[in-house]
Amino acid sequence: MKKVLSIATAVIAFITLTAMMQVGEFKFETESHDFGTIPYNKPASYEFTFTNAGKAPIIIAEVAPSCGCSVADFSKTPVKPGDTGKIKVTYNAAAKGPFTKSFIVKSNTKTPVKTLTIKGNVE
Repeated sequence: MKKVLSIATAVIAFITLTAMMQVGEFKFETESHDFGTIPYNKPASYEFTFTNAGKAPIIIAEVAPSCGCSVADFSKTPVKPGDTGKIKVTYNAAAKGPFTKSFIVKSNTKTPVKTLTIKGNVE
């Protein structure tokens, strides 16, 4: 009886670990973008493109900008393994001078928190 219980425990542990390894994984083309010089008061946008390099769909829960001067729009539907998704970020360019802004991406991936960055100079 103890032998059967030990084997059952080992099988359950193996199945659990295997299931936990079935996660999505971001593979971004780039995780930062430099706009260079952009005009004052003319919003600038960039689309970060990623591929799901994992074994389960990626679900993005939130993309949080570091300040109120930028916004993000992202794929709301799950991104299947091998498929691509996009995260579009927009900076409002309402203040002159150099800027660096980050966007925190929260998801169900192998790395559940990812940071994307934009920078440039507003003239």
